[in-house]
Amino acid sequence: MQRARIDLVVIGILACLAALPGFADEKGARTAGDWRSVARTPDEQRYSPLESINADNVATLQRAWTLDTGTTRGLEATPVVVDGVMYTTLSWSVVLAVDPKTGTVLWRYDPEVPRETGRKACCDVVNRGVAVKDGRVYFGTLDGRLIALDATDGHRIWEVLTVDPSLNYTITGAPRIVGDKVVIGNGGAEFNVRGYVSAYDTKDGSLVWRTFTVPGDPAKPFESKALEEAARTWKGEWWKLGGGGTVWDSMAYDPDLDLLYVGTGNGTPWVQKHRSPGGGDNLYLSSILALDPDDGHLVWHYQTTPGETWDFTATQHIILADLRIRGRKRKVLMQAPKNGFFYVLDRTNGKLISAEPYVEVTWATGIDEQGRPIETKRFGEHVLFTKPTFFGGHNWQPMSFNPKTGLVYIPAQEILGAYRDDPGFEVTDVDFNVGTDFSVFAAFPPEAASGHLLAWDPVKQKEAWRVPYGMPWNGGTLTTGGNLVFQGTADGRFVAYRADDGRTLFVDHTETGVIAAPMTFELDGVQYVSILAGWGGAFGLGGGTAARGAAAGPGRLITYALASGAPTPEQIEAFITRPGEKADGERLYHQWCSRCHGAGGVSASLVPDLRKAVARLGDSFDLIVRLGLPGTAMPKMGDSVDEREIALIRRYLEARAAETD
Repeated sequence: MQRARIDLVVIGILACLAALPGFADEKGARTAGDWRSVARTPDEQRYSPLESINADNVATLQRAWTLDTGTTRGLEATPVVVDGVMYTTLSWSVVLAVDPKTGTVLWRYDPEVPRETGRKACCDVVNRGVAVKDGRVYFGTLDGRLIALDATDGHRIWEVLTVDPSLNYTITGAPRIVGDKVVIGNGGAEFNVRGYVSAYDTKDGSLVWRTFTVPGDPAKPFESKALEEAARTWKGEWWKLGGGGTVWDSMAYDPDLDLLYVGTGNGTPWVQKHRSPGGGDNLYLSSILALDPDDGHLVWHYQTTPGETWDFTATQHIILADLRIRGRKRKVLMQAPKNGFFYVLDRTNGKLISAEPYVEVTWATGIDEQGRPIETKRFGEHVLFTKPTFFGGHNWQPMSFNPKTGLVYIPAQEILGAYRDDPGFEVTDVDFNVGTDFSVFAAFPPEAASGHLLAWDPVKQKEAWRVPYGMPWNGGTLTTGGNLVFQGTADGRFVAYRADDGRTLFVDHTETGVIAAPMTFELDGVQYVSILAGWGGAFGLGGGTAARGAAAGPGRLITYALASGAPTPEQIEAFITRPGEKADGERLYHQWCSRCHGAGGVSASLVPDLRKAVARLGDSFDLIVRLGLPGTAMPKMGDSVDEREIALIRRYLEARAAETD
């Protein structure tokens, strides 16, 4: 909605509408400058119309403040800003309220999660954020509690236990608000649990409804007709190990259709023959479920990976949008789940509109007319190499959608996977129950994994542009009306790209890897951008193939704003492209670089030929020259050459590359 200049009649109308269930959540932000939920709006687009920071001036962005969080564990939350206060979560489910202008901590709430709970968490003791409504802050804790705090001072209003504490449930995802209900899921599918999603009354924490995602013991009454039908797609005694299908992350809400969408996870164990001997689709694993938010009953479902055996969860980010496809405006749901296909569904009925691979896919050749993957071969006692792997072509790190460009921005990754049945698999209560032999994966070299920022056209179902990275597991994305995409990287950078073509416009070194998604907000006419930086943990977040080369360091909350009195982008461009720049760049190159990289940029050794490297590296070239490459012979040059001189060296090499094309 537009900022003020509306008369009292309109104010009265809005006040009446605000009393209707879901209205405040439909907008998600009272003004364009707010960021009132982890994805800003219930459609989960992670798009802000703010454009004070834009492609023309983002180069002058600088840190407004930095808050050290005191943790070296992974930070995965997206902060929210409501009524002039920022709220976010840290590891171990700690909540902070912060002055968004200064970074001053207003209050801190520690739910005192028992440290032994950490053994139940597959992927570190992380938390992805809070929900805020009517002066209350809602969040889930690692040990399965849902807590409501007073937004003013952080004191606890109510607390409910949402799980059976004797089982290995955890909560790492952010809750969502739908009308007068707060909705929360849970994790633990590797540890013998049965998935479900629950809705609680925002006022007193009483349970309103609970929807299980997989059937339980068929000797007992099924909780719904949908679960009775799902049981026909299972074999054996699956319920003894829980079944899996946990709703551990993504949700979205359409107030017009009044439908809540949730994504479900993998089975327990991963390998289907251990879980459901004899096969079957195993509904509703790896599925998108459309639920009635009033009572939680299933309206429709779409299963991305029937008979799931790869850990190809469908818990990845869900985005709702209205797109014109083949001349017709469609209400769509978009998802890029782990399995490597980008799905566009009709969100009114769950029918498939299109699905195409957004990364290299070798486990299936495509999606058939019934919406089922055409699998090539499943693994057994022999090693099967495949893409993607259980890290996914895209994991939980949020993607974003820009309605101006029509593009989705995905933190994509290419990781070669090796699957084999674990010949000694036995069910355990204290470790993963997956059924695969992890040892065949651990031996992979770092070269088997890479990542990139992918701009994807969901209408054409094709890539628009990409920015390659040397490693996977990079941060979620934010896109804005200023023609920008923001993303943090595993190697410790925070970057702004032009949304329409991917040109790098701004880079800041965060001193630690970034995996969370950024957000932006406006206060008193000033636009800010904030990101939690902290790349730690387990299962690919702090060790193993996917983590090699990642930047580790203390977690921090960083907020940026435009520099006051800074030169304009036009002035910067004119300065570094003044007459004589090639001569200056050539001189600087031969003074500082030719000793290793060769005269004229022509390498005569194993050292990279910079004429070729400069195009591949893009603006990362400047960062490498300035900071060096630890563990290699590339020294830190920032003390010898300034940013202008680095730019001149780069332009000289670009000119040399053009001369030799």
